[in-house]
Amino acid sequence: MLGARRAAELEALTGTIKSGHGKAIFLAGDVRDEGYALALVDLATQEFGGLDGALNNAGIVGEMVPVPDMTKETWDDVISVNLNAAFLAAKTQIPALRKRGGSSIVFTSSFVGFSNGGMPGMGAYAASKAGINGLAQSLASDHAVEGIRVTALMPGGTITPAGGEGNPDVLNFIAALHPMKRMADPREIAHAALFLLSDRSSFMTGSPMIVDGGVSVRLA
Repeated sequence: MLGARRAAELEALTGTIKSGHGKAIFLAGDVRDEGYALALVDLATQEFGGLDGALNNAGIVGEMVPVPDMTKETWDDVISVNLNAAFLAAKTQIPALRKRGGSSIVFTSSFVGFSNGGMPGMGAYAASKAGINGLAQSLASDHAVEGIRVTALMPGGTITPAGGEGNPDVLNFIAALHPMKRMADPREIAHAALFLLSDRSSFMTGSPMIVDGGVSVRLA
């Protein structure tokens, strides 16, 4: 079950999964909309018989300026997409997971907003990601007894369109921040997410898991 804003990209990814003999469906929409969050869960239930896990990966950085220069519109947009959407996802996903006897929710967070992760011009982003870390810990405490595990995955720079793909100067700058002197391939982050979603992480909940090529160590 795939969900995001852009229907064309979702359709292409769904086709790729199906061509590899997998099963996939998608629903395009806005993660800030509670109705959309519920529709995703309902569609997963209709097509797959229930919800067995969830990776909540939507996020934006917003305008990178100091807070005194930041517009309220930027602040509201970042908090809405990154943190409010995480709340809506949890609100709709947890009852569905409860019906299945539990499983795992993973939120994509960031070392920005975590210990020693502060970076200039990223006040809204850092606040939203710190909020996700706190939300994950609170949810983990509330729902562990139900067999529902909640974790936060904190990637480093990853080669995606949102990460400056196609701009060598941006990619080289971001790569240089990492002790590994490179950015992550998206598959490396996907493998970490799959670990958190799987039974291999069955004794993990409430944990922030850093998969950042050492950038948070360098900036500490």
